[in-house]
Amino acid sequence: MKYLKSLLVLAVCLTGCNSAQNENGKEVEVIKEEQSTGMIRSEEFVKIEAKEISGNPIQLIGDEWMLITAGNKELYNTMTAGWGTLGVIWSKPIATCYIHPDRYTFEFMEKEQSDYYTLCFFDRTYREALNYCGTESGRNHKEINKAVAAGLTPLYTENGAVYFKEAYLVLECKKLYSDQFKAENFATDIVMTRRGANTQSIYNEMPQYHKFYIGEIINCLMRKPVK
Repeated sequence: MKYLKSLLVLAVCLTGCNSAQNENGKEVEVIKEEQSTGMIRSEEFVKIEAKEISGNPIQLIGDEWMLITAGNKELYNTMTAGWGTLGVIWSKPIATCYIHPDRYTFEFMEKEQSDYYTLCFFDRTYREALNYCGTESGRNHKEINKAVAAGLTPLYTENGAVYFKEAYLVLECKKLYSDQFKAENFATDIVMTRRGANTQSIYNEMPQYHKFYIGEIINCLMRKPVK
């Protein structure tokens, strides 16, 4: 599949898996369903190393977007994001995401027990679902989680992080460092183009600045190609 070649991704590495071989003959782990420990795992994903992620991260995050999901099986929230970075720091593969304090997901990221979160990437088939998750607040979805309302199926890693069956690439991250942008540290005014040709300073209408989270990519899952 073409989109699998252009990935970049992130996925979720789970233990207790059977061995299989990928197209290059390399042994990988096939995730099996297992509900005895509260996990729901899918055979549709294979484990890859973070350094095996290929493609253009600017296109992957900026154009295709991703879902940032924090919380656990009992209670979680997800949000669509087009800001992020992938790279290396402290000799670790990392992903950085940015969340404004107004977002409901921010509350889940800030919980002391929320050491893990996921970044999920989808093909264009799920663009409407990502639009929905980016415009609807989880605060307004007490009866049914907004991700489920958008047609997504939650799965859970051994660490309790939530990801989605429909994703083609999943990164499970462990928080390493977080901080909030500070006005005195901006070298220049940050101007973004919004709604066509309109330009404005992004923080003119925001009383607070985004907080960023650097997470070690501890597991990567990639959807198996359709034969």
